[in-house]
Amino acid sequence: MKRICYLLILFGNILVAQKNIPTDYFSNPLDIPLILAGSFGELRNNHFHSGLDIKTQQREGIPVYAPADGYVSRIKISHYGYGKALYIKHPNGYSTVYAHLKKYGDTIQKIVKNAQYKKETFEIELFPKAAEIPIKKGELIGYTGNTGSSGGPHLHFEIRDANSRPMNPLLFGIEIPDTKKPIINGVFAYPLGKNAQINQSQNPIKLRLILQKDGSYKTENITAFGKIGFGVSTYDQQNGASNKNGVYKIETFCNGIEKFEVTFEKFSFSETRYLNRFIDYEYYKNNRSRVQKLFRQPNNPLSIIKKEDKQGCIVIENDLTSTYTIEVSDFKNNKITISIPIKGKKQDILKPRDITKTTDFIYANEGTSITKGKFSVYIPADALYENVYLDIQAKSDTLKLHKDVIPLHKNITISTDISNYKGDHLDKLYIGRLNYKGDPYYNYTYRKGDKLSAKTKKFGSYILVADTTVPKIKPINFQNKKWVSKNKTLKIKITDDLSGISSYRATLNGKFILMEYNYKKNVLTYNFEDEIISESENNLKLIVIDNVGNNATFEATFFRK
Repeated sequence: MKRICYLLILFGNILVAQKNIPTDYFSNPLDIPLILAGSFGELRNNHFHSGLDIKTQQREGIPVYAPADGYVSRIKISHYGYGKALYIKHPNGYSTVYAHLKKYGDTIQKIVKNAQYKKETFEIELFPKAAEIPIKKGELIGYTGNTGSSGGPHLHFEIRDANSRPMNPLLFGIEIPDTKKPIINGVFAYPLGKNAQINQSQNPIKLRLILQKDGSYKTENITAFGKIGFGVSTYDQQNGASNKNGVYKIETFCNGIEKFEVTFEKFSFSETRYLNRFIDYEYYKNNRSRVQKLFRQPNNPLSIIKKEDKQGCIVIENDLTSTYTIEVSDFKNNKITISIPIKGKKQDILKPRDITKTTDFIYANEGTSITKGKFSVYIPADALYENVYLDIQAKSDTLKLHKDVIPLHKNITISTDISNYKGDHLDKLYIGRLNYKGDPYYNYTYRKGDKLSAKTKKFGSYILVADTTVPKIKPINFQNKKWVSKNKTLKIKITDDLSGISSYRATLNGKFILMEYNYKKNVLTYNFEDEIISESENNLKLIVIDNVGNNATFEATFFRK
């Protein structure tokens, strides 16, 4: 009863809106020097990074401590994404998030393990009530790991506001040493108006950078006319690491007048995919470098854009000179400046805008259905950011659906007629997207009558594929009818060459056992600490199913004292 009363008092005055960000409320979640592998707002595939990626000395198992009092509000374990994640709600209205954990603290771990065995599943999501798992500042809550879609051992740490919007943890006093200026990869100029031109071209141009004695940059002189904008490819590095992290702020000026400001302080998850509108998506796909466009185009509602004059664009008039300036800053206000001298001059256009016209012109604000061969494609309204020509062709079982150089904001639907397919393998067909090697990987595919359909948010080539091969199962650290008394775990490798693994289930002596799936290594692991064994002889059974329903069964007997 005392614990419940304490929590009621603790959360009775939660702030609905935080005007003043507390800078001394949260302590560091790790008791090691904080070095970043990733920063808040960093540009990632289809999203902005929502927290800090803290290096863990290239190892797992470093203790994670609660940075403030609170209670566990959510626990989620998944094979992908955040892996083993923990969410703590704090009495000041903020929440903190910890992702890619190896395991939880003892109290939380016991609750999670019991729930996993009760529901007989490794992947699980729990929403404990406020009184169930109270947390004190400095309490051990977990250990760092590499679970989920992590690319290496680290702690992903977030602070979210009362509306679950991720905020930059550096705003809260989390201290990261940083004496380095941001680094500029490139500066780009974009003719935007109908008659706009830059250096007699209507296409984007990369400008040559010239390093100045004071460490700033100046670009080559350009001649321009009409409505134009600029973009910058940049990254930041903090002390002690060579990772190419995101910057904190970009500001632009034209003849001293502020035109545009983007600041990475807070955003909502509902807007994060608009990153693909914010960057030069085609340039990224062709060159693997993200250029941030320093102007707001239609269908770009991003709240990280804090200031804009005429959407950040400038209009260059004939015979007038201008100076456009870009200032890139990190959180410690280390700053780099680029100046772009512009001479207004209307000239003959030698390079008109590159537009490849096709028979399929798509209006972004309208839903469109297109049929090619045995395939049909439905593009819903607002799936595209702007009107475009698409190159769509079909040949036999393959659909060329443009190239992945135009971003999609919503799912489009690809369907194909399978009425001509006969035999026992109709239920093994799926629509796969071809990768750069020409190999198909699985797209979730569903069947209605003689039609197969799949949804996707990527243009590219798709193919109708049949997967008739069962998954492969191979024990790693044990053999059939052998003793494993010294083992701490059972490890089994599972693979599937085409559609991929969908699910698995393991039992010992007929009882469900929890096996953790590491998809990056294709390994299932059972920990003997769970004590789902009998003395001496144990019979293991594992069933693995792929994404089209092919299943394989592995059985073995082992002995253990």
